[in-house]
Amino acid sequence: MTENRELHGEVAGLLLAAGGGRRLGGRPKALLTHRGRPLVEHAVGVLRAAGCGRIHVVLGAAADEVRARAELDGCVLVDNPDWAGGMGSSLRAGLASLAGTGVRAALAALVDQPGIGPAATARVLGAYRDERSLVSAAYAGVRGHPVLFGAAHWAGIAETATGDRGARAYLRAHRAELRLVECGDVADPYDIDTEADLSHLE
Repeated sequence: MTENRELHGEVAGLLLAAGGGRRLGGRPKALLTHRGRPLVEHAVGVLRAAGCGRIHVVLGAAADEVRARAELDGCVLVDNPDWAGGMGSSLRAGLASLAGTGVRAALAALVDQPGIGPAATARVLGAYRDERSLVSAAYAGVRGHPVLFGAAHWAGIAETATGDRGARAYLRAHRAELRLVECGDVADPYDIDTEADLSHLE
């Protein structure tokens, strides 16, 4: 437990919650209801339960409504005016917001994956070592989320994060440095992308 407490100040949770839900009829994913509350609240709770003390939440679509409806006390809310350009812009905005905070790594999670809970998230966090760490959850050996980016990687990620690819290109180029942590036994990495996917929400 002591080791986990020490990590709290070094690793920040970074929740990407800016998507507009284009394939959901334009319903922002952050505001979808899960267990009676906005999905963004659930995702923040997962990061907190996993051990992240500082949490930055990147907002985009309906940002004012998210602020009004979701209880995000204690989080740093980051506006991404370019959210429509894809997840890459949100990742860049989130990493930029962490500059100068003293944290040494960002644990990035997506708002639309409620099947990934604290157990998987804590496993990835537990693999953090220093600012050079590069760690990803894996499901049956396939890379997924969340992903931990040590601060030494932030500039390179920001240069290559474009469109909806996020950090994919950077992770592919640095495959040799990437540590995969199997999480398939404790999480289900589905996305809430389409009307059919809404059945996963409770």
